[in-house]
Amino acid sequence: MNFNESDILQIQEKGLSTEEVNRQIEIFKRGNIKVDIQEAATIGNGISAISDEARTEYIRDFEHKKEGLDLLKFVPASGAATRMFKALHNFVAEFDPKEKELREYLDQKGDSSLQLFFTHIEKLPFYKDAVAAAKEDNSDFDELSNDEQKKLIAENVLYAKGLGLSDLPKGLVPFHKYDNVVVTAFEEHLYEAAKYAESKGVVKSHFTVGQSDKEKFEAEFDKVQSRVEEKTGSKFEITYSYQDPKTDTIAVDDENAPFRTEEGGMFFRPGGHGALIDNLNQQDADLIFVKNIDNVVTWSNLGDVVDYKKMLAGKLLELKAKAFGLIEKLQSSPSNEDVKEASTFLAEELFVKSLTGSESASELLEKLDRPLRICGMVKNEGEPGGGPFLVKDEEGEVSLQIIEGAQIDDDNPEQVKIVKESTHFNPVDIVCSVRKVDGTTYDLDKYVDPNMSFIANKTKDGKPLKALERPGLWNGAMAKWNTVFVEVPVTTFNPVKTVADLLKESHQPLND
Repeated sequence: MNFNESDILQIQEKGLSTEEVNRQIEIFKRGNIKVDIQEAATIGNGISAISDEARTEYIRDFEHKKEGLDLLKFVPASGAATRMFKALHNFVAEFDPKEKELREYLDQKGDSSLQLFFTHIEKLPFYKDAVAAAKEDNSDFDELSNDEQKKLIAENVLYAKGLGLSDLPKGLVPFHKYDNVVVTAFEEHLYEAAKYAESKGVVKSHFTVGQSDKEKFEAEFDKVQSRVEEKTGSKFEITYSYQDPKTDTIAVDDENAPFRTEEGGMFFRPGGHGALIDNLNQQDADLIFVKNIDNVVTWSNLGDVVDYKKMLAGKLLELKAKAFGLIEKLQSSPSNEDVKEASTFLAEELFVKSLTGSESASELLEKLDRPLRICGMVKNEGEPGGGPFLVKDEEGEVSLQIIEGAQIDDDNPEQVKIVKESTHFNPVDIVCSVRKVDGTTYDLDKYVDPNMSFIANKTKDGKPLKALERPGLWNGAMAKWNTVFVEVPVTTFNPVKTVADLLKESHQPLND
């Protein structure tokens, strides 16, 4: 691809090179590469089921050791709340209470989440504030019909004249209300982190945010800091980062030429959550807990969440100690017994199988000396999300991977069959170890599988384009990590994908 001077300047301003942009364009020409799934990871075959007794031991071990560890909670929080309120936006645009009753509209739409929203609207944490805003903007509010009031309340939930919630990052949307205290998803993450990521009286949390939203998060922390620290008895160190412009990716047209804006410039888009591997790469801790911004619960429902996070951490500490011990043996003068022990550990505990059956000490060392993560997996009960599979790579090595639906070859009946046989899905409940034996950190960019990037169809200014998503944070960006899957209960997974999810039991505080 030949770029003009203006293109080259634009590429340089992004912190990119023409070689990198050309590499991305070649991916568009190549198309998506589907993964080669060998089996679904199931209990006993890639997923471990931890007994109650063992769970108690892992929790006890973690609690015993955590004061001597650097702990960090890492939360991707840059997502906007737009999708959360999509059905409500449609409602406001379509519903006219002068032409149709609300009940009739809801029956015609058949949207169960929207019906739930209006049936129990008074249970939402921001309901009273939305009503107050609607009354302030409409002096005749009390004389209006119930349906007219409902539409005005919805408008004041969404738009800037009221609460403006759909314009906020999801992390700053009110999720729960305790008596008269309204709490955002961001604040709930702090309470949760204090239960398992506290060490020496300090809780360290890192949030990836939109560049324009950082000040909003800082202002929110200033508002809640004294309340959170008083309730938890801990001090909080909060850091933020945002996606580096150099992780943006070029968009192309149907001919795989750079998509041009109306001003003639090339169009770059954020590279998806996979770009956050760069943000994670800047963190340095013994254990890093990774969890999505919308997956929180009320205080009374924290029990399982906290216990299983500690269990995952305890299990990771055990695996890390074994791996480090073997790495040190293989780095010196390993005996045949050391080599055999390393091979067995890789195969039986990390599910990294030998290709030849007789790998050398240096080959085993290369496989052991990698970032390590342990991922909670939930039984599949119809929730959307990627899943755990045993996948063969280009070199023929089979390893445990989290695979998203877009990576699966839907035209291959065998692959579809394996997916249908899967029993668990990925709730993004991850504990990571990113430090080497010598205490330095791994360069996480070296463990990304670039072939797991994904091409998606989007639009810009009403024109179609093709966008490139970088390998996802917990699939392609961690594809070459050592990975262990452990079953966790569905009570630990409580995402808020639509506003109606806030009406589920796990998001309703107890009256006491």
